[in-house]
Amino acid sequence: MNKRDVYRQILTNREKGKKMLAVLIDPNKNDLRDLASIIAILKICPPNFIFIGGSHGVNSIDSIIEIIKEEIDTSVVLFPGDASQFSKHADALLYLSLLSGRNPEYLIGQHIKSSVAIKQSGVEVIPTSYLLIDGGKMSAVEYISNTKPIPRDKKEIVCSTAIAGELLGMHLTYLEAGSGADHPVPTEIISHVRSMTSIPLIVGGGICSTAAIEAAFNAGADLVVVGNIFETEPEKMTEFIRWVASFNEGDTSEKRDNFIHPDIISI
Repeated sequence: MNKRDVYRQILTNREKGKKMLAVLIDPNKNDLRDLASIIAILKICPPNFIFIGGSHGVNSIDSIIEIIKEEIDTSVVLFPGDASQFSKHADALLYLSLLSGRNPEYLIGQHIKSSVAIKQSGVEVIPTSYLLIDGGKMSAVEYISNTKPIPRDKKEIVCSTAIAGELLGMHLTYLEAGSGADHPVPTEIISHVRSMTSIPLIVGGGICSTAAIEAAFNAGADLVVVGNIFETEPEKMTEFIRWVASFNEGDTSEKRDNFIHPDIISI
């Protein structure tokens, strides 16, 4: 397996002030025909990372990762919903602990089930605080994990939870509104967590436009994850990836200075 040192990539980009985009592929929502279409797009315009995972177990994750890695020179990172979604073929694993909930199965239980296989595989492990924020409707994460999201107007609870994760030794904070959320994570929550923590910050869920990506970046997100919208509008992958490249080059600076997005709910 190619050792890419994904966490070092994230830290290096962050130190350079370079924002990042990950395309999330849910194996349960993409058959081989869909996957072929996605790969064709990403070969031409690769993102910073490809995340693989979902809220349900899946049996074909090994073959999906192998196909992707044969065709695209981009780090493949596991974003698992449970222990069954581990694969030794990935470049890295977000070792998620659902700190926003109180279900021990997703705080440590699933980790114990997969720990030996992960240790023996040599896959890069990135301990990650996973915080579910209310996105306006019940998400698959909420339903499967049997935990409630943190309310959108409780930024202090979100921030305290993120700080606790950092103090516990987590390497990343992931703020998640849920796949297909009606609303993305509020910018005030993102900026508050950013101001109070020092580890890289990932934001995902309900992000359906470059304006929403921009809002997250401006609030302090280092890495934005987009997936759900690509299932119905895969052509947007190219648009979003190229837009992020332009953002990093400063081509959208004037637009950023004057930007207020109506879909972002203030707290």
